[in-house]
Amino acid sequence: MSGQSITDRITAAQHSVTGSAVSKTVCKATTHEIMGPKKKHLDYLIHCTNEMNVNIPQLADTLFERTASTSWVVVFKCLTTTHHTMVYGNERFIQYMASRNTLFNLSNFLDKSGLQGYDMSTFIRRYSRYLNEKAVSYRHVAFDFTKVKRGADGVMRTMNTEKLLKTIPIVQNQMDALLDFNVNANELTNGVINAAFMLLFKDSIRLFAAYNEGIINLLEKYFDMKKTQCKEGLDVYKKFLTRMTRISEFLKVAEQVGIDRGDIPDLSQAPSSLLDALEQHLASLEGKKVKDSTAASRASTLSNAVSSLANTGISFTKVDEREKQAALEEEQARLKALKEHRLKELQKGPSFSVTTAASPVSMDGGTINTAPAIDLFSTPSFTNSTSKAASDLLDLQPAFQQQALPISSGLPTANTWGGFSASPTPQPQTARGLNVDFDSVFGNNVDSAVASSPSQVLTPCGQQPGKLVSDDLDSSLANLVGNLGIGNGVAKK
Repeated sequence: MSGQSITDRITAAQHSVTGSAVSKTVCKATTHEIMGPKKKHLDYLIHCTNEMNVNIPQLADTLFERTASTSWVVVFKCLTTTHHTMVYGNERFIQYMASRNTLFNLSNFLDKSGLQGYDMSTFIRRYSRYLNEKAVSYRHVAFDFTKVKRGADGVMRTMNTEKLLKTIPIVQNQMDALLDFNVNANELTNGVINAAFMLLFKDSIRLFAAYNEGIINLLEKYFDMKKTQCKEGLDVYKKFLTRMTRISEFLKVAEQVGIDRGDIPDLSQAPSSLLDALEQHLASLEGKKVKDSTAASRASTLSNAVSSLANTGISFTKVDEREKQAALEEEQARLKALKEHRLKELQKGPSFSVTTAASPVSMDGGTINTAPAIDLFSTPSFTNSTSKAASDLLDLQPAFQQQALPISSGLPTANTWGGFSASPTPQPQTARGLNVDFDSVFGNNVDSAVASSPSQVLTPCGQQPGKLVSDDLDSSLANLVGNLGIGNGVAKK
């Protein structure tokens, strides 16, 4: 069985018609092809979990529906896709998974289509059990052990005794479910189970690192615990030693299938003398006869054990840092490739420089006119670098630059009395000052003032008398004064 089946193509086409991109991507990620889910489909689903407008319950239900298939390939790939989304997706996805009463009910799954179906069905049942336990663990502690903060100030190192004794058994149950996958190197024969094993391998490293830090915290508090707490703590530590042996075997399988030795942490077991010291301390609390041991020897034994477990934790941290660095380099390489692809597209395509003020109809001979558009109702601006700020309104000396204003070509101009007349062609002239003698204008010699000094009433920029220039205070004032003087003269006559 290879390639997408007819059923896969029809299902994807149906989701394309209905417009459900999430359902279509889930279908594409869980086809009948005997290979792991494609990265582009997994990345899209992760992106969906980070979008607030995506319905997370609908996404989860779509994944659950795919597990109803009778094909081991579809079901196994669906579990792998769900696991990948729980690990790398937004936390609200695993929160929803933890809030469900039932998750994967595949304890009786069996694909009878062939010998390979029988073999893979066993691992599907084990894998689904681990994913269920992973969600249950999140429900109990409200965080994911594989993502929890580690170190001296980490979550597992700073818990108090009561909470620690309740939390470590939860980690143990999840670790047991993971190790129960129990696969050999000879059974990793296809891309589907290999993809699942890689996710389990990464989870085992992070999960055991949190488990290890919880044991370190337990040992540091052990000799200060009560008798019942010491009894629980001793039982937890004995189970930890058993699981350390099992995780070592699991990591050996990872090394056999080709995982880099640098990506596999080194496990350092605590000295056996520590277990004897813990048992003797519990026996002394129960009133039994024990060997005499000084506080110094007991402290030395505890220190050596904590140091060994701390070295294991450092080894796990190095593996995590190496993985983060590899992911960062991969992301940078992808970003660089996208930039290069974008530059090639820009070089191939024609480059146009179009401003928002340019009009498409202003193109001449295949070129685009980028000259700024003229606003007929805007205030004309005049600049002069040598102009000085006026200290008085009457001493204002405007200097006008000679510019060919397109507004004056064939456009009507409002006159003083509200009518419109054709604008004259502007004539170049030099900037002149405006001197108005208000005493002569408003005094008794109005006619003589007008007759003797007609050049005192000037219009800027070649405007004819009687024309009111908008937005120019001095010119408007001069026109009004001139009109007033002419009117008085006519009245006197």
